[in-house]
Amino acid sequence: MDINFIKMHGAGNDYVYIDLLKNRYDANFNDLASKIADRHFGVGGDGLVLIMPSERADFRMRMFNLDGSEAEMCGNAIRCVAKYILDRQYKEGDSVAIETLAGIKTLEVVKRDRDGKAEILKVNMGKPILKGRDIPVNSDDEPVLNLEVLGYRGTAVSMGNPHIVFFVDEITDKMVLEDGPKIEVHELFPNKVNVEFAEVLDKNNIKMRVWERGSGETLACGTGACATGVAAVLNSLTDRKVNIHALGGTLTVEWDEKSGDVYLSGPAEEVFHGVYYYKK
Repeated sequence: MDINFIKMHGAGNDYVYIDLLKNRYDANFNDLASKIADRHFGVGGDGLVLIMPSERADFRMRMFNLDGSEAEMCGNAIRCVAKYILDRQYKEGDSVAIETLAGIKTLEVVKRDRDGKAEILKVNMGKPILKGRDIPVNSDDEPVLNLEVLGYRGTAVSMGNPHIVFFVDEITDKMVLEDGPKIEVHELFPNKVNVEFAEVLDKNNIKMRVWERGSGETLACGTGACATGVAAVLNSLTDRKVNIHALGGTLTVEWDEKSGDVYLSGPAEEVFHGVYYYKK
């Protein structure tokens, strides 16, 4: 089966995108995700994203991790979906509402390039979930601060998907690559968890690395950046607006005090498109 795809990334967090607004493919998308996103035998990426019609919003996004599991939300991927839609004028204007498993998210273009294409976009990620059992984490606390996991003490936050954020003096490969996968599947987290290790540089800047649930280390994570920004405020480490410096680039997170909503701003870039030959 020939499947048309687009490769896009937000701060290096790259996914393979399939437009299902006009195309129809009889594919097992869990299986397709693990095959098409394989960096050696497929197109390569952190997972697969489907761009679809919606009955509840302007459009709908479904996303799958590298292991084929379906995830609730990705702040970097949804910016790329919005860019794809607005650049092709599937919707006129500078804003779009996109349905996800974590709810409907509204995005707007912050900056366009010289060709008029969306370059920087902002998404309203909604309010963080801070009640332990709703994140979910096996804790009755709200918020969940100083949760001990494998010798670390972290703050648990959900941005539609679960995160645990550890503030450390210096991020090491051992933390991310050895302890990250152990924490992902720790019994404290019923639905597994995304793991962030963060260094606070100053009141407005944080360095972050992430071990993503179902995908491994990625160059950036939008929901992870938001969770890190929220956790920093909860621990009185930064201001409410902060730049998150990931391996693939910088994302800006603002936790609005009045509304309680978290806003994520960052780049979205289309890299190439092609045809993938899918074998069931």
